[in-house]
Amino acid sequence: MTYLAPRQGLFATIILISFSLQTLLLVLSTEQQLEKSQAQKGEQMVTQLINESSFALQNRDRVSLSVIAGRYTSEQDVARLVIKDANDEVLVPLGNAPMHQGKTIRQIATKGDAVIGSVALTLKDTSKGEIIASQWPFVIGSLLLHLFLWLLYGYVARPTKAQINALSRDIHEHYRQQYKPTTQMGRTAHEDPSLVQTSGADDVSTDGAAHKRWSLFGRHHEDTGATPDYNAAQAAQSDNTLAKPSATDIHNELNAYVQSQQDDKSLDISADDLLTSASEERAFNKQATANSTDVSAQDNQAHSTVSASVLSANRHIDTVDVQIVYDDNYRLLDKLAPETADPYFTLCSQLLNQAVTELLKQPLLHGVSLLNQPKFDHSGAVVVLKADNDHSKVALAGVMLGKLYLMLNQIIYDKHRELSRFALPIRIGVSDDKQARPLSNLLTTVGRRGEMLILFPKSGLKQIGNHVQLRSLPRPTTVYERESAFFDGTNEAMMQRLIDVRNAVLLSGNEA
Repeated sequence: MTYLAPRQGLFATIILISFSLQTLLLVLSTEQQLEKSQAQKGEQMVTQLINESSFALQNRDRVSLSVIAGRYTSEQDVARLVIKDANDEVLVPLGNAPMHQGKTIRQIATKGDAVIGSVALTLKDTSKGEIIASQWPFVIGSLLLHLFLWLLYGYVARPTKAQINALSRDIHEHYRQQYKPTTQMGRTAHEDPSLVQTSGADDVSTDGAAHKRWSLFGRHHEDTGATPDYNAAQAAQSDNTLAKPSATDIHNELNAYVQSQQDDKSLDISADDLLTSASEERAFNKQATANSTDVSAQDNQAHSTVSASVLSANRHIDTVDVQIVYDDNYRLLDKLAPETADPYFTLCSQLLNQAVTELLKQPLLHGVSLLNQPKFDHSGAVVVLKADNDHSKVALAGVMLGKLYLMLNQIIYDKHRELSRFALPIRIGVSDDKQARPLSNLLTTVGRRGEMLILFPKSGLKQIGNHVQLRSLPRPTTVYERESAFFDGTNEAMMQRLIDVRNAVLLSGNEA
């Protein structure tokens, strides 16, 4: 039989750590050397560039400066080159690679004692992946070497046959020393058969029956908290295992135990009573299980009652919440600088407020007013609309506002992407105020980019039924998912009205 080397897995872990540290040291040393050589090369390029472009820089000749600087930006290590005049005005900006920016070398260009401009040269950071790719023979060789060391250890460190035999002898000697008393007693009993006696089939059956009764009384005594005499007898029996008591001794001890328990009158040791107690205990457990089932059913019924009250079909809608959240799966807003995020939030807030103002001018939405001043932040924005009378179509106003802002945001998003600026798509949810929190959870779990989720009771669905088509959620798993639906389209008249409002919002923004 072939045995594995001891702690071969631990040795594999050490080998892996050694390979990782060796690769890390290789990358760090190579990166340091490349940075030094790049810095020297960058300083030489800046000095040479100033000498070549001093005349063009003095005359502010942008064309000549662009031609001269173009030869330097074609270098692989150069990420950006900016030439400025004496007034710190940018004359030639070449190269724009923000993902590859690294060390920047700046130098002032002079002619005599006069300053005629400055040059800033940005070098690319050294990529660790490129270092590993360039040093792949060393990395592969080091990996193979460490793998060979692991295999060699597994072969050399295996125990030999002599070591296995020695270990077996040590284990046997330890076992013999530990269990020597028990073995000696067993040998004595084997040599003296008179110590072990049997009295025939009757004694065996009597001994078995007495032992069963004794065990029954012992368990009952243990359950009631008393200390039975059987424990003492068992301890005495363990001290002298060769002196096994006869059936007569067991009966005598049993009678003495029963008599003592009857005198105390503290325990009932009847076997029938024990069985009755066990039956009562099982009945009690069944009753407790039934009670817990009833409590769970009552809890479920109470939860269903709460859900039914929230989703009541007869509930009248007075207030509608329009929730707008950014579809930011990669959490770009958390990484965005405030000088970029704040203007974007301000633009979205102005656009939303103008959309609300223009939309509420529609005669169809007479009697609907705005309760809050919506403002965008990292979590989005919420618009609260209120019905001033019973005939106001506040649910329709919320759906129209959601669709209108989806149209506006799509224009803003496309324009920003065209100009290489930051922008995000959105998700929109519309519900009454009592279902705002469930709708917020639905937007997170089942909401989709560029779509609107609607959660209304039947009174709200009745308001939008003649104007909007809805699409139910596929395979709903909760009550709210079953009651909610996606906006799936509208009629031609409503769409034309939304287009007119959108144009009015954009024209008012241009005038402002």
